[in-house]
Amino acid sequence: MKQSVFTVVSNEKIALNTYKMILEGDTSAITAAGQFVNIKLEGFYLRRPISVCERAEGKLTIIYKTVGKGTEFMADMKGGERLDVLTGLGNGYDLTKSGDKPLLIGGGAGVPPMYDLCRRLIEQGKKPTVIMGFNKADEIFYENEFKTLGAEVVIATADGSVGVKGFVTDAMKDMEYTYVYTCGPEPMLKAVYNTMTTSGQFSFEERMGCGFGACMGCSCETKYGNKRICKDGPVLEKEEIIW
Repeated sequence: MKQSVFTVVSNEKIALNTYKMILEGDTSAITAAGQFVNIKLEGFYLRRPISVCERAEGKLTIIYKTVGKGTEFMADMKGGERLDVLTGLGNGYDLTKSGDKPLLIGGGAGVPPMYDLCRRLIEQGKKPTVIMGFNKADEIFYENEFKTLGAEVVIATADGSVGVKGFVTDAMKDMEYTYVYTCGPEPMLKAVYNTMTTSGQFSFEERMGCGFGACMGCSCETKYGNKRICKDGPVLEKEEIIW
């Protein structure tokens, strides 16, 4: 974990209630896909945990939805403003278990960490398929970015306005894959768990206080004892999850 000051390079709306922010600063503590940052906002007591979408040398991309006053505050930020950021948080995904044809599943705000993961898997010569789930067409983002990486992309929308009508589990039917990586709301994760035919890794979204394991506020029970989502997670393996 590292505490650094980052400068906002850009902050733009890319879909309904969804924003992409590029930050400039020390990204050296971010070493694995699936890690997150915890951002301090002026006037707010708790930091905001946000998944890392992409990390380059000195540049950090995050994608967030406006779901409360904190993220609404972020949406109004302009280039040149500065943020106190804790980086390198969480354990991230283990790429060594992916096999040749991993399946990446992201639901809504769970899509961004799939991008960095997808890029890293393709760099290793793997051939990932990405399923992205949204409620409706105007919520969709990053479809073209995943395709540009070289991934096969499948969109599922609950209202059927784009792609497969239904949920990500409907899009999974009859697919062949070697492993599953997923991130999204818990009902989606549970549905994926009950549908998948291989092992996999699940990134959980959880309210948290400190973000680095001190407050114990995000503890959950697993088959191997209690774990802290912020420090021992957010990624858990299928075999240890208790629903």
